[in-house]
Amino acid sequence: MNASLETLDEDNAMERGLTNRHVQFIAIGGAIGTGLFLGSGKSIALDGPNIVLIYILVGGFMFLMMRAIGELMYRDPSQHTFINFIRMYLGNGAGKFALWTYWLVLILTGMTELSAVGQYCVTFFGTLGFDLQSWQWLIELLFLVALVSVNLIAVKLFGETEFWFSMIKIFLILALIVTSIIMVVAGYRYGATTLPGSDHVYPAGQASLSHIFDGFSLAPNGWTQLLMSFQMVFFSYTMIEFVGVTVSETKNPRKVLPKAINGIIMRVLVFYVGALLAIMAIVPWRNFMSDDGGNQFSSPFIMVFEFAGLHWAAAVVFFVVLTAAASSLNSLLYSAGRHLFQIGEESHSPVLGKLGVVSKTKVPARAIIVSGALVLLSPALSALPGVSGAFVLFSSAASAVFIFIYILTMVAHYRYRNSPQFMPGGFLMPAYRVLNPLTIAFFVFVYGTLFIGPDTRGPAVAGLVWLVVFGGYCLLHDRYSSRGLREALH
Repeated sequence: MNASLETLDEDNAMERGLTNRHVQFIAIGGAIGTGLFLGSGKSIALDGPNIVLIYILVGGFMFLMMRAIGELMYRDPSQHTFINFIRMYLGNGAGKFALWTYWLVLILTGMTELSAVGQYCVTFFGTLGFDLQSWQWLIELLFLVALVSVNLIAVKLFGETEFWFSMIKIFLILALIVTSIIMVVAGYRYGATTLPGSDHVYPAGQASLSHIFDGFSLAPNGWTQLLMSFQMVFFSYTMIEFVGVTVSETKNPRKVLPKAINGIIMRVLVFYVGALLAIMAIVPWRNFMSDDGGNQFSSPFIMVFEFAGLHWAAAVVFFVVLTAAASSLNSLLYSAGRHLFQIGEESHSPVLGKLGVVSKTKVPARAIIVSGALVLLSPALSALPGVSGAFVLFSSAASAVFIFIYILTMVAHYRYRNSPQFMPGGFLMPAYRVLNPLTIAFFVFVYGTLFIGPDTRGPAVAGLVWLVVFGGYCLLHDRYSSRGLREALH
């Protein structure tokens, strides 16, 4: 078995072209999205210094989920996706619901990422004096074609692309932390500052670690804001499970996978917690609130560099945000292609079955192209007045549906630990009898917080409707199909 895992599985038909270096940085890239660069200011405004503890808490539960996924993938590294274990241990109905739902979520998320890429480009070049608003559709098209091409050529090229995308994000975070340390050690004083594209004037101040503890309390803006910060932090971690889709194309997966997953905790501490502490050491957290109490959405990274006198850094941050969005879209295309390939492999439909084949370069080319074509619908849907509102609702609901997939994954893992297929010498999740149910309870809690705010209540309801309607259809279809098969056999 180990020899076949080195290069190519006959039943997998995909090349194991991803190395330890690729997977390590893919895991890092999956943990760092645009939310850290753009949304962390809103998170700090909601909950003050306490947001660091929430990032650590949520990161801890996401790590436990990754340990569960890691144990499953370690048991059978030939699986194209961790979603397959839901079918194995919860039945075909739950598996069909999870596979189709996860693929649709990836497509909808890819649409929003593509729109974000176009908007970031327009904003970035707008700061340089170029008006590209009317060309946003072309920018999105070119980006998508480029990333689809990367995914079609070879899995090794995808791994290299994600490696360098992750390197760019890491460099900016480390530059922020180093800049903050230098400013604090030097007792750097800065004057009142207006950020690019904003009329809000931030007051003068001095870099100091005391900002982090100033006014610290568990819920400085009330318990409602505290609860809402959980969902915001949680969604900044989504796609961290992406490493669980790369295992079937990774060399030496049983050696590489534990290293990549165990490193998640350190990544959370350095990149999320380190960045937030660095930001708040320079900018007092209450300065993220405007005079009228509204949140300032300027990137905290830009704020720190502007206060340090590096006025050119705004363009660099916009470039890195653009890179982060492109990285996310690149990963979504990869994952969506593999999941549609899996759907094609399992389908009895002649049409869908054509998607379950690989190209000469050992990638699921047809599934990638179809997924990319659906993502390309984003500009068209956004432009239609009667459709754009529904598109926004469904895109938001897609994020909420991630939680259903995570819960099903944890239940499947619990079933696996009590099944004859359990591997005692595998990459075991610790104390699973306690931590597995606790993680499920936490995911349910996060979903419950979606009903608090008016902006997230609609997507939360839409997600439940999808669970009941499509989930019920999948379970009933599986039940009647199984009954029909049994009757035919008898």
